[in-house]
Amino acid sequence: METVLAFDFGLKRIGVAVGNTFLKQAQPLTVIHAETNDAKFAAIGALVDEWKPSLCVVGLPTHADGTEHDFTTRCRRFANQLNGRYGVKTALVDERFSSAVIAAKRGDVIDAEAAAIILQQYFHEHVSS
Repeated sequence: METVLAFDFGLKRIGVAVGNTFLKQAQPLTVIHAETNDAKFAAIGALVDEWKPSLCVVGLPTHADGTEHDFTTRCRRFANQLNGRYGVKTALVDERFSSAVIAAKRGDVIDAEAAAIILQQYFHEHVSS
């Protein structure tokens, strides 16, 4: 059984979810609010220290047709930074439809729920039964 953290990266907030490869059930964990990158990565570092994940999953936004845009590059960079700073393997998951699933909800909690949807999608696509 391995722990996995998932991130719904945003410039103002980063949604975080957690799950494991045994149960394959993602749960919203928290939303990181920080003004600076140093503060964001300090909060992420605390989560990595607490949960000791073997993998970090990052949602990868694209246009509806799958083509990339400016924020796609930012999310790839964020995933690379997670790997470089914490030595944790990272995976990218198409997040085009995660926001649509929770579009009816409002508030910061949707960032953590979006991260959970991204992680659940990863489990569905990559972790065998």
